[in-house]
Amino acid sequence: MHFDKLKSILSTPINPEIQSDMDCKLAAVLVVIYGETPVIIMTEKPKSMKFHAGEISFPGGKLDVNDSNLLDTALRETSEEIGLNVSKNEIIGQLNPVKTLTTGFLILPFVSMLKQIPPLVTNSEVEKILHIPLNPFLQTVAKDSDPSHNLMNEMYTFEYQKQIVWGASARILKQIENTLRFI
Repeated sequence: MHFDKLKSILSTPINPEIQSDMDCKLAAVLVVIYGETPVIIMTEKPKSMKFHAGEISFPGGKLDVNDSNLLDTALRETSEEIGLNVSKNEIIGQLNPVKTLTTGFLILPFVSMLKQIPPLVTNSEVEKILHIPLNPFLQTVAKDSDPSHNLMNEMYTFEYQKQIVWGASARILKQIENTLRFI
C-alpha cells in the first residue's frame, strides 16, 4: 500500500487522555511507520528486563509524573528508547487502548507516519530495533491458541523472522490489520 493512502486511512482524531479504573497503570506507545513501501518499527526488549523480557513491542512506556498527557509519554519514551524525536504534528492518529494481562497496564497507542527516519540508537531498555515491512508482516496474523491466554477473546500473534509478537503489541497490530483488511 502506498504511503499517502495508508496515512489517510490511519489518520484519526487524537485525544491523549483516557480514563482508567484504579487497577490499571497508564502507558502509551508510538507506532512508527515510515517509507514509501511502509515499514513499521518495533523493538526487542532485553532478556534481562524484569517485565516483558525478550518481547517484541513498540517504543513506549508508563505515564511519568512530568508528562502532561499520554502523547507526551509516547514521544518521550520513543526518544529515550530508540533516539527518534517525533513532533506532535507528526502524529496522525491513535488506536484503541489495549490492556496487558500480566502487568496491569492500559496502553494508548499513537500512530506516526514519516517519509524517512534518521539512524536510530537503542538505550538499555532495547536489545534490538526491528524494521519490519508492514504489509507482509500483517499477513502473518493468527488467532492465538494458547489456553493460558483464554482470559481474553482478542488474542493474536504475528511473526517476523521466526520471532512471535503477541499480547498487547499483537492486539495493537490487529487493529491496524482490521483497518486495512478491506482496502
